[in-house]
Amino acid sequence: MTRLLDPEDRHGSWLAFLRHEVPIQRANYRICCVVAMIFMPAGSFLELLLPDRSHLWNFMPARWLNSLALAIIWLLLGRVKSARMVRLLGLSVALPPITAIAWMIHQLGGAESSYYAGLNLVMVGAVLLMRWTVWDSTLVVLATMTAYLLACIGGEQSLLSGIFLSNLYFIFVTGVMVVVGTWLYNSIRFNEFLLRRTLDQKHEEVVQANLKLEENNQKLRELDEAKSRFFANISHELRTPLTLLIAPVETLLHKGADISPEQRQEMLATMQANAMRLLKLINTLLELVRLDTRAVELRKAPMLMSDFIQGLGRACSALAQDKRITLHVTCDPEIRPMLADVEKLERICLNLLFNALKFTPAGGTIRFSATLSGGSVLIQVKDSGVGIAKEHLPHLFSRFWQADASSQRRFQGLGLGLALVKELAEVHGGSVSVESALGKGAAFTVQLPYEEAAAEAQAARPRLNADGEPTTGEWIMDLYRRAEFSGSVSHIQRRRDLPAAVSQPRPPSTPVRQNKPRLLIAEDEPDMMAYLRGQLADSFEIIEALDGNEAVTKAVQYLPDAILSDLMMPYKDGMQVCRELRERTSTRAIPVVLLTARPDERTKIEALTAGATDFVGKPFSLTEVRVRLNNLVESHRHEKKLAEQTARLESALEQLKESEALLVRQEKLSSLGRMSAGLIHEINNPLNFAVQGLHFLRQQMPQVPAESREVFIETLGDIEAGVNRVSTIIADLRSFTRTDNTKLVEFEIRPLIETVLRFFSHQIKGFVEVHIDIPEGMVMLGNHGQITQVLVNLVQNSLDAMDERSFQNDEKPALHISAREEGGRIVLKVRDNGAGMTTETQDHVFDPFFTTKDVGKGMGLGLAISHRIIMDHQGSISLRSKPGEGTEFILDLPQACSYVHPHPEAAAST
Repeated sequence: MTRLLDPEDRHGSWLAFLRHEVPIQRANYRICCVVAMIFMPAGSFLELLLPDRSHLWNFMPARWLNSLALAIIWLLLGRVKSARMVRLLGLSVALPPITAIAWMIHQLGGAESSYYAGLNLVMVGAVLLMRWTVWDSTLVVLATMTAYLLACIGGEQSLLSGIFLSNLYFIFVTGVMVVVGTWLYNSIRFNEFLLRRTLDQKHEEVVQANLKLEENNQKLRELDEAKSRFFANISHELRTPLTLLIAPVETLLHKGADISPEQRQEMLATMQANAMRLLKLINTLLELVRLDTRAVELRKAPMLMSDFIQGLGRACSALAQDKRITLHVTCDPEIRPMLADVEKLERICLNLLFNALKFTPAGGTIRFSATLSGGSVLIQVKDSGVGIAKEHLPHLFSRFWQADASSQRRFQGLGLGLALVKELAEVHGGSVSVESALGKGAAFTVQLPYEEAAAEAQAARPRLNADGEPTTGEWIMDLYRRAEFSGSVSHIQRRRDLPAAVSQPRPPSTPVRQNKPRLLIAEDEPDMMAYLRGQLADSFEIIEALDGNEAVTKAVQYLPDAILSDLMMPYKDGMQVCRELRERTSTRAIPVVLLTARPDERTKIEALTAGATDFVGKPFSLTEVRVRLNNLVESHRHEKKLAEQTARLESALEQLKESEALLVRQEKLSSLGRMSAGLIHEINNPLNFAVQGLHFLRQQMPQVPAESREVFIETLGDIEAGVNRVSTIIADLRSFTRTDNTKLVEFEIRPLIETVLRFFSHQIKGFVEVHIDIPEGMVMLGNHGQITQVLVNLVQNSLDAMDERSFQNDEKPALHISAREEGGRIVLKVRDNGAGMTTETQDHVFDPFFTTKDVGKGMGLGLAISHRIIMDHQGSISLRSKPGEGTEFILDLPQACSYVHPHPEAAAST
């Protein structure tokens, strides 16, 4: 690697390598200091192996001084920042050990001492742990040999003795190995450094290349999106006028004899307007092509700026009046006849004026002026319209750019007008600028060089046609000018911006339904809307929608039999309209046919996925559209009839299921009644014998011995309790199976409730809070005994439910009984805060023998009997309950005719 570098690169790389090594060297030097500080004092045990052990105490100070010096170097290495100081301190790490070992060698007799191996150890450790350079290693080796030489001077052995020379040889060989090893180690590290740096450079280059590639990919994506938008827009802008040329021609060819003169004239006017629209678009595209190929030639001629400005102002005044916009036109009188290409200057001004008219709402102001400033003429169009966002200003004069490029944008166009203005101004040697803020309007200023015409050149005054527009007298040039004016501000936008007082009449909110199928047409192009309405009105009742919002609103309001919608519309496009209609139950089944100038496969799939029923590309055949709509309407009507029939059948099926369940329930009750009647008959006679026997036993009680009388009485009481329970069950069964034809009477409700509560006074008093909310004098019609039985069952159920619940804190059991009059009926409610019921329990609570109580605490007939009693009274019983929140029973009973409200005004209202 190093051979591939030239000397300058090698020197620079070596310096970079040394800078890279500094923090690593600092760490290694400090590690070596710690190692030497530990092992130098630890080597004291070697003195114990010497014949004279007194050297242990003689050498100890030298060893600790060595460690102290290394500790100081360790501290300094942690503080210094300079690379030079780090190098010097790194070299000094070897000096304390070398000095201490050399002194001990001298004290032990010079060459005879085996401590010279310590010097070899210092050098070997250095090459293994220290990251010295070759020169640093050479200095350390020389310092080591010098120290050994000085330690042997004056010793017992001569400097020429074999022991000294052999020891010096070993030290020298070790030093050479240290230097060579350092060189090899540094070379390897240097090559690794170069490889790592090269790899980092390549990685950085790859990252930069990826960023560049991503940037290029982003530009390509933007270009691809711009291309897609351009083709979509150009397709829409070309196909829509083509449709309005081809479709009327087709109608005139096939139905010419059946068309009235007024309809013929309307079709011809539509065809002419759309032909002009196509001509304008083609002229704009051709002008841009000529600008790209630099084939544009300026035909400068003398002109009067005041006449030019005033003429354009008169030409645009009608459009401004239609939108209720005030147009101010002024021209600096100091501008004398000047040289300019009138045709191209006219295109510049018209584009700016039409943009201002398009984006300025009704009641706004547009100022069109020309002033002289130094050596330039400034033509300015300033409006009070919607303005332009700051982030959009840099892209404003780019080709095909639009602030809103979606298919839901309010303002149609290709995004070429301002680009053409900029490029035509630059051809004149001028420029165009804009000042704008969102919501504060915009001011476009065209700066052109002021070339005053020669005095002998007479500026031609523009001739005006019958409409007050400038004319050259050449038919083709006049045609191009009419194309510039045609369709620049669409009728649909004019009508939308007008206030309600002057806007065109809209369809009535509730149109009378005709025999014809109802068709909703959603189209923002006025010519297309007029043509479709005129051609389809004989077969359909037409409802018009001018944008996506209106289409959804009217579809929900009128529920048409079919919808014919354009794909590209303001606010909501056709696909969004389809999605919203499919999300609503009322409009989900309405067929939707989309008209579009983008008949590619992707658009078709997206439209069908959004919920469109059919898809027709522009230009289209009106006959095809009519047939498709008729087929869809017939299919939709059949689907509606089928859905209605299905709903009726499902309702009838539910009624049959309810009737079947009712019949089964009645049959069960009837069977249960017959069985209960048999049981009553079979049990009643033995029960009477048991009662008589108990009575006889009580009469015989005095004859029972005194010591057995207590047990006899207790046993007799248990038997009587059992017999009474069987009697109660028999009575309940008799009430359930017997139809009581007792005559209904009028009675007050509140005294009845008080009587029922007295039955439970021993359970209520001191334990249950009772709240009664029943007006005095409220009377109902019913069987007093049966209603009492119902209320006793309900109160008993409430008390049992409250016993099952554990009340916490200050909450206490509470029973609420209320009654009120509603529509000639009495609504009686019994509510508790007990344990409540599950949904499953509520479904069976009125079934005979259904109970959730323990065995021996009830047979489950109480609520079943109550339900039957209330039904016999021509009333109803229901409940509301949640587990842990209590239960409320609601009785709906007939009210007595004699009931008099306690308040006269209440009686009057009743």
